[in-house]
Amino acid sequence: MKLTLRNIYDSRRIWKMGLMVVSVILVAGFIYMSNRIVRDLTQQERDRMEIWANATKELATIGTEQTDSMGEPMPAMQTDVDFLLSIIEGNHNIPVLLVDDQGEIMLHRNFRLPEPIDSLAPYAISDVNMSYLKKKLARLQNSSNKIEIKIDDETTQHLYYEDSTTLRQLAWFPYIQLAVMLIFLAVAYFALISVKKAEQNRVWVGLSKETAHQLGTPISSLMAWTQMLESMGTDPGIVADMDKDVHRLSVIADRFSKIGSMPDKELAFINEAVEQSLAYMRTRIPKRVELTLHLDDSQNCGIMLCQSLFEWVMENLTKNAVDAMDGEGQLDITVTRGDGQAIIFVKDTGKGIARKNFKNVFNPGFTTKKRGWGLGLTLVKRIIEEYHGGRIYVKESELGRGTTFAIELPIIQN
Repeated sequence: MKLTLRNIYDSRRIWKMGLMVVSVILVAGFIYMSNRIVRDLTQQERDRMEIWANATKELATIGTEQTDSMGEPMPAMQTDVDFLLSIIEGNHNIPVLLVDDQGEIMLHRNFRLPEPIDSLAPYAISDVNMSYLKKKLARLQNSSNKIEIKIDDETTQHLYYEDSTTLRQLAWFPYIQLAVMLIFLAVAYFALISVKKAEQNRVWVGLSKETAHQLGTPISSLMAWTQMLESMGTDPGIVADMDKDVHRLSVIADRFSKIGSMPDKELAFINEAVEQSLAYMRTRIPKRVELTLHLDDSQNCGIMLCQSLFEWVMENLTKNAVDAMDGEGQLDITVTRGDGQAIIFVKDTGKGIARKNFKNVFNPGFTTKKRGWGLGLTLVKRIIEEYHGGRIYVKESELGRGTTFAIELPIIQN
């Protein structure tokens, strides 16, 4: 079962990484194709502007007197004028500025001007609009969106243009889609996590309640047997030891029955709570493990606690520390206080934990032991964080030197 749980956990991580890599590849491909389309459209708009510039040049020269091979004047073709005008008038979406050699604006099209254009004088530019257009011109002069129009040897005009609104929107479109996609993935991910967590909670609750229920019958039977043995004159010492073990089973069943529902908590003082929690383990850890409890009356404070579940936490951490030290080493438990928190440090001199596993140790199924289900620290985290509003984490660890766990619980009374 241990290997199965670990395999499921590792497979889940591999699937997450695989999906992330596929998503990144798809998004990168989508952005690449979108940018390629934008580049093509940008080139098309420049080609249109070059045609527009050529049409402007032709209109500027069409009024000049041209001669045929005999030196006779040639009249301008009205059809050419109409065609050239249609090219210029056909630009409805690309903002354009036509400027002479002195930098004076000769023509503007498709800009959203601050003031409306006077219909009686459409080519007159108000001071406000002129100021707006000059700012646009100053910015466009530093861009690549400009075309030089050589009218003749003495006259040169300059055409400046902005990307069309459609092109600007299209340039932003892939990034907007990416943002929407990321938001959707985030919502979907957290929704799946919530569903999964809810399913895990139901499994935890069902397993815990069923375990408590199954233990109830044999515990009641054992209690009756101890009373019978006592009445039969059995050695009182043996009966007392049996009573202790039966009581221990009853405590375990009570702990499991509390999983899944908010347990009743009472005001307790942290020093006494920790000392009471270690009373059972002190006589059951190997003699080669030196357990030292560091308490300071000045650091003592009141917390809201479910004592039976808190004892489960301390027993789990103590047992894990003993296993990590292979039954020989130093175990220090220190109680202190921080900013509104009672803090318990559980420090061992065992094998240590790799930094990459500081958070993984609390995942169901994760274990470094040859035996075990990898559920102890998962229960510990649930009891501390969900039932007591506290926090548990690996404070520090070094391979081959030991680990320190930290528990933080909110102070209720100084």
